[in-house]
Amino acid sequence: MAREIHKGGKMSYYDECFTRLMGNEGGYSNNPKDPGGETNWGVTKKSYPALNIKNLTQDDAKAIYKRDFWDACRCEELFPVLAFAVFDCAVNSGCRQAVELLQQALGVDDDGVFGRVTMRRVNDEDASVLTAKYLGRRLGFMTNLRPWDTFSKGWARRIAEQLLNL
Repeated sequence: MAREIHKGGKMSYYDECFTRLMGNEGGYSNNPKDPGGETNWGVTKKSYPALNIKNLTQDDAKAIYKRDFWDACRCEELFPVLAFAVFDCAVNSGCRQAVELLQQALGVDDDGVFGRVTMRRVNDEDASVLTAKYLGRRLGFMTNLRPWDTFSKGWARRIAEQLLNL
């Protein structure tokens, strides 16, 4: 069930989420402590080895995010607050991990496949409560990542900002 909240407007909800995401991702970097390696607009060389990351435009990144994260995680079908949380997680940790964390928050088999059972359970939940559970799962997952010591402040701030918007 799509959550259309911007009918007739110029900007789609995806456009708004992408703009918000760019506030966290920024432009070009090549931090040796980043497991993704060379990065631009959050798109990594590790994930897209054939791309010229340094010359990637924001419009290129927007098309990649739409196809490979937003659409792949069925974000258009989610409650808006949950859609952004899942999208943001997918960009940081991959779609499979984003869906597994959602399934864990729902208490269903966490196989990483966003199918009928997962969607049915999403639709049975309160959007804010489910999003809070999801973000808690995500934070717990991130604290166990090797680069947590380097990136923890930014990652925790990113999740805290989403919790404040519930």
